[in-house]
Amino acid sequence: MKLSFASAYALRALVHLAKSKENASRPSHVIAAAEGIPDRFLLKVLQRLVWARVLHGLKGQRGGYRLARPADCITLLQVIEAVDGPLQGTVPEVARGKLDELLQEICDGAAELVRQRLRKVTVHDLAAKGK
Repeated sequence: MKLSFASAYALRALVHLAKSKENASRPSHVIAAAEGIPDRFLLKVLQRLVWARVLHGLKGQRGGYRLARPADCITLLQVIEAVDGPLQGTVPEVARGKLDELLQEICDGAAELVRQRLRKVTVHDLAAKGK
């Protein structure tokens, strides 16, 4: 499996927020500077996390982003799918024969194994191990 830049940045931002005191709001530019992430790109990623209800976005002078729920309730699968869409196994459509059906079944099974593994790891786990 290969993480996209968007997913990797999302996870870095969420770990940053998970480590902040009392789930305080942080402006995107503060997160971006602390994590070495391009600010404009991070804004797009954070917006996807707000839409997926992983983050709360707060407007105004004291605005910023904060976790929508505890870090131990946010899984890697939720983050990756919020940013990049559903994780799935895909076989190129060359021809739809018996071999292609078998390959699709294998890829679907592999994707489900990855989803199961990503469901078991939380942002809290990353924050605790990434010290």
